Amino acid sequence: MEKTRHTQTQAPGMEGVVARWYARQRSSAPQLAAVRRYAREVTAGLPAGAAVLEVAPGPGYLAVEMARLGFAVTALDLSRTFLEIAAAEARRAGVRIDLRHGDAADLPLRDGTFDLIVCQAAFKNFGRPVDALNEMHRVLRPGGTAVIQDMNRDATDAEIAEEVRGMDLNAVNSFLTRVPLRGLRRRAYSRQRFERLAADSRFRACEIRTDGISLEVRLTRHAS
Repeated sequence: MEKTRHTQTQAPGMEGVVARWYARQRSSAPQLAAVRRYAREVTAGLPAGAAVLEVAPGPGYLAVEMARLGFAVTALDLSRTFLEIAAAEARRAGVRIDLRHGDAADLPLRDGTFDLIVCQAAFKNFGRPVDALNEMHRVLRPGGTAVIQDMNRDATDAEIAEEVRGMDLNAVNSFLTRVPLRGLRRRAYSRQRFERLAADSRFRACEIRTDGISLEVRLTRHAS
């Protein structure tokens, strides 16, 4: 893991006990099966050995699955605890992931390095969202795509409850997951807000689709 200078622009707090609790809640069998499916979906069409960056990978479950598929995966997070958990997951799976410590708005990575960037359930926590988009644009190769999947600000309470039911949690952890999701919704972006963020960034435009509580944004770095 590499330390880089940065100013903290992501929400603090996902360290230690909190980060480890979160990792456990995201490790139920249905959720890990969904991660495996998404790893195949999001990397579909990439050439063998393509370079993939996951920004804010959390416990690293998706990064591990993408590495299992044969891609060269880099994962960058502000949380040192999450990086430790992700390193342990990679060792357990027998895959290599280049783990970096750093800020999404100041990526310690070279220009034009990646074919794909993935960011899940974290973008709403970035304090400088347009800077984060610009950094993704910078480190993508021309023709590369950034895929951001996060909570939809317009998600209903019923959709949140349905999402939690699918996580296969016990009653206590279901409650402890459902309540924070309702709070996180206040920080999340709507389709219209994300379209404005993309327009203000070097990407200039994006494609968005919604599914339940989720919003998926695709941004492509076009050749100059």
